[in-house]
Amino acid sequence: MTHNLAQDLEQCALPSALEAMGERWSFLILRGALSGIRHFEEFQSTLGIARNILANRLARLVENGIMVRQPMQCDRRKVEYRLTEKGQDLAPAMIALRQWGEKWGCGPIACQVLADSRDRQPIRQMTIQAHDGRPLEPSDLVWLCVDEVTLMTQEAAAA
Repeated sequence: MTHNLAQDLEQCALPSALEAMGERWSFLILRGALSGIRHFEEFQSTLGIARNILANRLARLVENGIMVRQPMQCDRRKVEYRLTEKGQDLAPAMIALRQWGEKWGCGPIACQVLADSRDRQPIRQMTIQAHDGRPLEPSDLVWLCVDEVTLMTQEAAAA
């Protein structure tokens, strides 16, 4: 089966994913949310972001289903922002991007290390892994049509 690269790029989820997240501030808001920040004022003071930009980015993240805006139980006049499952699923991408930036010197040396809360040990480098857990290099990767993958899966199940 032949591939049309232009058509493949049109059907690629990466541009849509980047559009949903927006830009730098959205990623920093996500990092804050992954760290437990929930309230507008906390995001604003921690990130040093202008209020209008923060309001815009939070609204966009809510609109894209990455965060949800909920009234607080203790005071219904106040709201908190929580990551949805969709937002939590961005954690590996965020961690991989941070690790890439640390490796290639894209910014200052981090003063904090991401660690496992259970044993307080630093996490491993994010890697690309095969279905069986083997680490893969970019040269090990190939793009396949969905039909090819479906056919291979069916053949493997029949064997």
